[in-house]
Amino acid sequence: MNRQAMQWAAALALGIFASTAAHADATLDRVKQRGKLVVGVDGASPPFGLLDPATGKVGGFQTELGRDIAQRLGVALETVPVTAATRVQFLQAGKVDLLIANIQWTQERSEILSYAPTPYNLVGGAAMVSKRSGIKRWEDLKGKVACVSQGSNFAKPLQDTYGAVVKGLRNIPESLLALKGGSFDASVHIQPALYETLHGSNGKEWDGFELATSDQLIPSPTVIWTRRNEADTRAFVDGVIRDWHRSGLLVQLAGKFGVPADYLKQAQADARSGKFDSAPPEAQPAP
Repeated sequence: MNRQAMQWAAALALGIFASTAAHADATLDRVKQRGKLVVGVDGASPPFGLLDPATGKVGGFQTELGRDIAQRLGVALETVPVTAATRVQFLQAGKVDLLIANIQWTQERSEILSYAPTPYNLVGGAAMVSKRSGIKRWEDLKGKVACVSQGSNFAKPLQDTYGAVVKGLRNIPESLLALKGGSFDASVHIQPALYETLHGSNGKEWDGFELATSDQLIPSPTVIWTRRNEADTRAFVDGVIRDWHRSGLLVQLAGKFGVPADYLKQAQADARSGKFDSAPPEAQPAP
């Protein structure tokens, strides 16, 4: 685990914000009136989202987090699969109430959406490559073509720091298919999803591929996103996330669904020791 990234995530988690609204904001009102919380989640992308063949619906880690929030509000849960191309639009247009997907915090995203400041995970990128590629480090991608999902925060460091030629496709399955077909030198996405691809039930299909490096690219806090200026929703969700860390729910669900839990275990220990209860001077408030 990158120590600097861990400290950054902890600082973000300790962000101080205050809600001055006297009443619940529009999202909480709407959720309670309709009796249903609508959450945008990633589609079938193990280990975070798992497709149930019997129902055709996506369940798993993200869905269970949404279910817990819905239960605390006393309402039902509806999940809507989102992609990199649709997720922001769906949230802004009111098609979903929250985004619980693998969407890491970036300055650019924080300027158009709001978020609960306590991260519920810390995730970085990995590069899947052919075992014959000779790519063993991020630096080996210089001049090579790397595919990412559209809107990925991995694009900038790949291009600016490592000199890769970056191409964007709609989602991870399309990217992996293009990699297998020889269209790209590397497919760069969140590390847990690529690890699951290599080692999951369909791993034999990828015998000729591997992760190029054990170091994750820009490990970043994964947060739950809300619409702008909905302070009560942010405050409620942030309190839930802090309770997830204290109670061990995140570690428990990570074990159940095969989500890497190094950060979650450290965050649980920090929460139980009270480190989430006071903010360092450098911690920044949620917008």
